[in-house]
Amino acid sequence: MDDRRKVKRKDFSYYMRLFDSDTQNLVGHLADISTGGFKIDSRDPITVDKVFRLRMDLFPEVSSKPYMIFSARVRWCQTHPLDPTLYHIGFQIINIQPGDYEILNRLVQNYAQDKRSSGLGGNW
Repeated sequence: MDDRRKVKRKDFSYYMRLFDSDTQNLVGHLADISTGGFKIDSRDPITVDKVFRLRMDLFPEVSSKPYMIFSARVRWCQTHPLDPTLYHIGFQIINIQPGDYEILNRLVQNYAQDKRSSGLGGNW
């Protein structure tokens, strides 16, 4: 598979939800992450190129603030290979405050694990 990501993604096992900050609706749950983007598991498909202002709730070990908000664009969306009621959706972060980028970097460094060679996922 042609992998055009500039930053290597890592599996993320900590249960974190992402919400549309405008509607407060749940978008999905974080599945893997890098400092440039992430993959979520979602019950609903999302149109490629759609841009969201996302809210990620944080935990005290990572930040003293309860959440961060950033903008991300959907780069790909595909049916989960093992559960046809779920979707894997890849996002590219397009706008994030410098302090929130540092929080994201701490999440990647401290809570993400190198990806297993599953062959799953799409391209950025």
